Amino acid sequence: MAVRHFLTLRDLTPEELRGVIQRAIQLKTELRQGTAGEPFKNKVLGMIFEKSSTRTRVSFEAGMAQMGGSALFLSSRDTQLGRGEPIEDSARVLSRMLDIVMIRTFEHEKIERFARHSRVPVINALTDDYHPCQLLADIQTYVEQRGDPKGKTVTWIGDGNNMCHSYINAAAMCDFRLNIACPEGFDPNPQLLADNAARVTLFRDPRAAVKGADWVVTDVWASMGQEDQQREREQKFSGFCVDHSMMALANKDAVFMHCLPAHRGEEVSAELLEDETISVVWDEAENRLHAQKALMEFLLLNR
Repeated sequence: MAVRHFLTLRDLTPEELRGVIQRAIQLKTELRQGTAGEPFKNKVLGMIFEKSSTRTRVSFEAGMAQMGGSALFLSSRDTQLGRGEPIEDSARVLSRMLDIVMIRTFEHEKIERFARHSRVPVINALTDDYHPCQLLADIQTYVEQRGDPKGKTVTWIGDGNNMCHSYINAAAMCDFRLNIACPEGFDPNPQLLADNAARVTLFRDPRAAVKGADWVVTDVWASMGQEDQQREREQKFSGFCVDHSMMALANKDAVFMHCLPAHRGEEVSAELLEDETISVVWDEAENRLHAQKALMEFLLLNR
């Protein structure tokens, strides 16, 4: 059987995506009930980090341990990748020693090159273009909280970044409508917008985009590597802070999500982030663990 990779959400079919989400919910229940098995016994995950992270490292490492496997943390300082070894060579060597590889890096092209030369599944744990693992957790959270997102309206507020790109993919996979509110000059990939024009609408006014939404999500205005643009982006994104007054324009039972870390008082008010009648960010963060276990099980064990 050909090796399956997970570089974007579109590497799964809609049916496979639903299966992974349902399995994630089941694994979460099994962990809490103390009935979880160890299907990853003797399996080793290699975690390659060129971008640092809290949630990504902890969720993958803990997930492998809970499933009976182990994980190796590899930063660019620890490997020949950081000293100029070709990505193709690293992929050939590491995939002969590991059972599955997770990569968190900058250029999406890097992970595509690694996957082309890997004998084992490769997971995108974030690139500058996509963050599909976070979407697994977000979808799982919505399913747990409100049910099937099919036919719902989701509103993205903020930069047209890797998270926004993955939400565009999720709209196609889960059959929901997506409103994207971002200032001029911060639009998502135009080709991705064009390819999904039937279900994605671009707004300049975030309050107009939130009207009638079932699910509202945002992210920091300056992502990792954009810290030098922080002040400029604060000015450009003025009026894009999601707070209770903005959420009041959404549907009555709408939920708020944020992939974290959050800058309280910038892209989200502290009061909204902490309001657990609307904000589901802590469940969302936990679900990285369960969704990624389900994904790795799908890729490793073909189930």
